Amino acid sequence: MNAFRIRPATGEDARVLAHMLVEAANWNPVRARSRVTVLEDRAVMRYVDGWQRPGDFGCVAEDARGVPVGACWARLFPANAPGRGFVAVGVPELTLGVFAQWRAQGAGRALLRELGAAAAARGHARLSLSVHRGNFAQRLYLSEGYVTVASLDDTDTMVRTVR
Repeated sequence: MNAFRIRPATGEDARVLAHMLVEAANWNPVRARSRVTVLEDRAVMRYVDGWQRPGDFGCVAEDARGVPVGACWARLFPANAPGRGFVAVGVPELTLGVFAQWRAQGAGRALLRELGAAAAARGHARLSLSVHRGNFAQRLYLSEGYVTVASLDDTDTMVRTVR
């Protein structure tokens, strides 16, 4: 296993999160979109626009040289402008992205666990997410205690209690 460390995401990490948002959006290499196409999609960009606004929190995985290899972050959305994994006001919705060469090496699991601890420390009882049923990350989410609470087409909304 390659060595990595987890650190809190800061306001300076907007670019890192945008890179990981592209990775998350392109989980299926057969249907991958260009970086520009992903970052021009307003429905996708709302997960990083204006990072780090009040209520935003996250963490970044870095390799031994300090180069980001993945990130997991959460953002609150209002009921009148919900995210794809919205379940309720006050429940942060998470995004997880890991560079392909770092997948299946523990970085995603470590990031999810760290984000769960950060959510609990901030007084949140739950975290939510949206995942395509074909995405291999869904197995990770299930193994970390996320449960499907809603389904639409080929996408599931999942929730986990964090405290």
